[in-house]
Amino acid sequence: MILGTWNLENLYRPGGPFGPKDEAAYDTKLARLAAVVTELDPAVLGVQEVGDPEALDDLVGLVDGSWHVALSAHADSRGIRVGVLSRTPLRVLADTRAYPALLRPVQADDAGLTADGAGRGFLAVETTTAAGPLRVAVAHLKSKLLSYPGGPGGARFFPHDEGERARYGAYALFRRAAEATALRALADELIAGDGRQRDVAVLGDLNDEVQAATTQILLGPPGSEIGTPGFPAPDRGDAARLWDTAPLIPAAQRFSRIDSGRRELIDHVLVSHRLVHRLTGAGTGLPGSGPSVLPSVGPDPAERRGAPGSDHAPVWVRVGG
Repeated sequence: MILGTWNLENLYRPGGPFGPKDEAAYDTKLARLAAVVTELDPAVLGVQEVGDPEALDDLVGLVDGSWHVALSAHADSRGIRVGVLSRTPLRVLADTRAYPALLRPVQADDAGLTADGAGRGFLAVETTTAAGPLRVAVAHLKSKLLSYPGGPGGARFFPHDEGERARYGAYALFRRAAEATALRALADELIAGDGRQRDVAVLGDLNDEVQAATTQILLGPPGSEIGTPGFPAPDRGDAARLWDTAPLIPAAQRFSRIDSGRRELIDHVLVSHRLVHRLTGAGTGLPGSGPSVLPSVGPDPAERRGAPGSDHAPVWVRVGG
């Protein structure tokens, strides 16, 4: 079976401030997205940037077969949230934006505003696939694309000076690290100290690459990464550890987005011990298709309003029996 994650990029119905301006652009976007989901044919797909729940219904209606859908109730200021599409029934285990109890609010802007929880909720579900019981958490961590106060509509995407850019980069990093810590706490609940026997996956747009400190927070006990000498050898960390499956993706495909011409892998599939040793493949885009053809995005997300398809490639793994 295929288990994956995909940022759908501004999935809104037309007419609002963030989505397509007309029905024609909306229909084109849905058709592009539906074609990818149809060909990927995932058993479970974590999704991000669902702005209108009805738009996700429209998308699912274009994909053959029966689907079960769960969406987080915790959207950000633009109304985007995470969700799960599944071929098998879903049971929601958690829908939360809370930081762990000992983690204090973090600074979010020059005025002293603090973030006391994740900007977008984390959704955890359980399902039983053809490969057995599976617990999944889906997340969309704080973006590296920076916004500053005081622009048209309340935000601008270019700083007044480099000092402002540096400060707001730090605020975004504070928030992303806190969100990664909260997501790791949720993963701990799903794994429940039994990763050797329990299939658990964390899926999402983590907005940073494999070796970033925020991504590393999610892995838990260090050691045994894929491709290292310690990977085949059992150790005490296996019960709690998550493995980033990125090393299994062919090198030419190891990116899910292009930022100002630079390829980056910011969407990730992390799996527990029982799952990682049953993986038979991984990739971005569509299986067997080679490197994804993606647009290069810049610092202003408004430039992509109404664009067809998505600026992200899906990231997936194949799970054997």
